[in-house]
Amino acid sequence: MEIITEWGLVFIGMAVIFGLYMSWGIGANDVANAMGMPVGSGAVTVKQAIIIAAIFEFAGAFIAGGSVTDTIRKGIIDPSSIAGSPELLVFGMLAALLAAGIWLMFASSRGWPVSTTHTIVGALIGFAIAGIGFDAVNWGKIGTILASWAISPLIGGVIALLLMLSIRKLILNTENPFQKAKTWGPVYIFLVGWLVSLITLFRGIEHLKLEFSAVESVVVATIFGLIVAFVGKLLINRVEIDDDADMDYHYASVEKAFTPMMIFTACAMAFAHGSNDVANGIGPMAAVLSVVQSGGDVAQTAGLPVWVLALGGGGIILGLVTMGYRVMQTIGTRITELTPTRGYCATLAAATTVVLASKTGFPVSTTQVAVGAIMGVGLARGVGAIDLRVVANIVISWIITLPAGGFLAAALFFLFMAIFS
Repeated sequence: MEIITEWGLVFIGMAVIFGLYMSWGIGANDVANAMGMPVGSGAVTVKQAIIIAAIFEFAGAFIAGGSVTDTIRKGIIDPSSIAGSPELLVFGMLAALLAAGIWLMFASSRGWPVSTTHTIVGALIGFAIAGIGFDAVNWGKIGTILASWAISPLIGGVIALLLMLSIRKLILNTENPFQKAKTWGPVYIFLVGWLVSLITLFRGIEHLKLEFSAVESVVVATIFGLIVAFVGKLLINRVEIDDDADMDYHYASVEKAFTPMMIFTACAMAFAHGSNDVANGIGPMAAVLSVVQSGGDVAQTAGLPVWVLALGGGGIILGLVTMGYRVMQTIGTRITELTPTRGYCATLAAATTVVLASKTGFPVSTTQVAVGAIMGVGLARGVGAIDLRVVANIVISWIITLPAGGFLAAALFFLFMAIFS
């Protein structure tokens, strides 16, 4: 308790700096994963993707990012056994934040699309084993995370493949694909607005005092989807057939009709991602603030200050602007060739998978789902359309993320112990 009283302001300052650093890592890696598909498809430029992400990631984090910190704060470890030594929890959370930030910086500099969720989870496990004990870790939760490594990319890939096949059936393999794209386009845009609305509503926006039942969520999401579809239809109707381009590439005009859809998808994914993954950065930071401001109480029910959400959203934007382009290139161009139709299928498949996971409580990584979805649209053209060497390198980076975060956090935990104890 004396350590908390003596060094409280220092711990808060470190939590803010490390939390901002971790949020920067989320922007540099995870946000870049989400925006890699629209960039790789050619629907938006890197500059446009950064602007879209800056607006909608921050909006998602600030408006709807306040209800997803519980798993980070208490789902992975049980701090009750160190109630008499709250400084250990502070050291551990600070170590986890800094370790995750360092690993994300290392991975982003090499263009590795790793999972920020698994990075912070690995860091929390490392601190828990080193500082509390093996039994402090919720190994059941860890088991579901390990299972998600295989299951979530598979679900995303299958949905993307089915979407791509539906577009072939309804649009590409018809006598007038351009006209069919205009006809079916609003339906596909509706799916984007409807699904991503559900992500936000199912997760909840409690800190803004807005709560909906499951039925109300579906109704609100349907209304939002119809509005988005109407706006999308106006934009699609402005697209004219380009006979010259179609002479060189038969489906050039069809792909052009999908560009407005891809922009909607990019905006929606950025908002949903900001609302879901900002917790990875601010969860441990909020835990430190809670312990210090309560004078050493490790109670897990403290509220989340709005300025913490704003800080997390700002850090995400900073990371995307400074280093996000590296991971965007890997996701958007190196796994398989993306076009607006393929990018649309991959993004919507990723959003659908996250919706299912949000509702069932199954932990998934946006990164892994995105990679699985991109592989799914690639498989629509055969295994040869996928660069398996790039995929193998990505999988290796996923495997080493958990232990890398764990060992770094354990080392930093003992370092903080030596400095402040």
